[in-house]
Amino acid sequence: MKIFHLQLKTGAKGKAVGHSDYIRREGRYRSREDVVDVGYGNLPSWAEGSARAFWAAADAHERMNGAAYREFIIALPNELVGRGAMDLVRDLICYLAGAKPYQFAVHAPEASLEGGINLHLHLMISDRMPDGIDRPASQMFRRYNPDKPEAGGRRKDACGRTNVQVSESVIESRYMVAKIINEHLERNGVAERVDHRTLKEQGIGRRAERHLGAFRVREMAQSERIAYVDARRSMRSKD
Repeated sequence: MKIFHLQLKTGAKGKAVGHSDYIRREGRYRSREDVVDVGYGNLPSWAEGSARAFWAAADAHERMNGAAYREFIIALPNELVGRGAMDLVRDLICYLAGAKPYQFAVHAPEASLEGGINLHLHLMISDRMPDGIDRPASQMFRRYNPDKPEAGGRRKDACGRTNVQVSESVIESRYMVAKIINEHLERNGVAERVDHRTLKEQGIGRRAERHLGAFRVREMAQSERIAYVDARRSMRSKD
């Protein structure tokens, strides 16, 4: 069974441009040479084809304490290289972003512990849903006006949903992402599959693996790395 990883983050007002630079490896992140592909879509006309301009407007005009973006971070199977990986990314974006503005980047850094590459997708999505009304940047991020939509901003995707409904939506997204990944694995002749369920739900008794992060791995002695990798492989072999 391949490892399934999907992380959903919320980006606060004022953080979108910086994170856009991070995933595109621009500005102070330019020295990181692990970008495989970048792109964007569904931008309003005033952005003039610039995802950075769109996120700058979100940072400037989104309400205080509002979310400027949502980000999905998804592990991609290393077996799907080149066109196979890009076809998978396209289908994941189609499902997760739909018609909403988005920006993506695929990274392939060297895996810190076990070598090889850590192929993964960063997908930034605006919650602001298109409704056919052409609004300027200063209006798009205002509060939605249900009685007079043309006078307010675009409605947010999560607007009016309860915490339970939001939680159910995340569970559904995990299920569908795993389904899409497995369809592409099968299509490309890869026998292994991913499972979106927790280890407990799968009937596996061990604890979920903890993500150490590149900094912590760099601080580990070589003997510690080897011991950690051996222990992790031993746990997986018992599943």
